[in-house]
Amino acid sequence: MAVTKAEVQHIALLSRLAISEEESERYAQQLSEILDYAAQLNRLDTAGVEPTFHAVPLVNVFREDIQGTPIPLEAALSNSARAKGSFFEVPKVADGS
Repeated sequence: MAVTKAEVQHIALLSRLAISEEESERYAQQLSEILDYAAQLNRLDTAGVEPTFHAVPLVNVFREDIQGTPIPLEAALSNSARAKGSFFEVPKVADGS
């Protein structure tokens, strides 16, 4: 499946990425190769293959949620550039409007 340079530029525009003409050409070629490979995979006969979610069985994925010993407040606040009482003090990032 051939991806055009115009399609790459459209994707870049939607992604808010600034790419050059050379990059558009290179990405069009690379995306075309990726889609061609995916098309080859779609042509494989997988009728006798059992569907799987993972290539290897997952064991011990979850652990029990056990409360540990918290670090002292002073130790936590010592990692901050500024603290106010028992809180981290950070610069304002929103103007509130």
